[in-house]
Amino acid sequence: QVQLVESGGGLVQAGGSLRLSCAASGRTFSSYTMGWFRQAPGAEREFVAATWSASTTYYADSVKGRFTISRDNAKNTVYLQMNSLKPEDTAVYYCAADRVRNVVDGRQYASWGQGTQVTVSS
Repeated sequence: QVQLVESGGGLVQAGGSLRLSCAASGRTFSSYTMGWFRQAPGAEREFVAATWSASTTYYADSVKGRFTISRDNAKNTVYLQMNSLKPEDTAVYYCAADRVRNVVDGRQYASWGQGTQVTVSS
């Protein structure tokens, strides 16, 4: 497992942008699939985006075209750039890491961060 620490959440108006960061410990960061998930109050946790290999990415339909996931293996960090934010993007955002078969299945990730709150006001 790796230790993950998210940062960058906050309060933003609809249409605004935020960039989340997730710093990971460990020397095998580059070999892990890194995922972002989110959980709104009263809702199930849902997949947002993932990146693996050098730069392969995959997005949930709800964020495609607005969010961008990227990673810097030299810094052991993964980012989530969120543009054109909507009130429905309000949630606690979590990063996760593991070597997974199905990047959208949160049950396959063993390492999770503590989460960072994103609130989008209308």
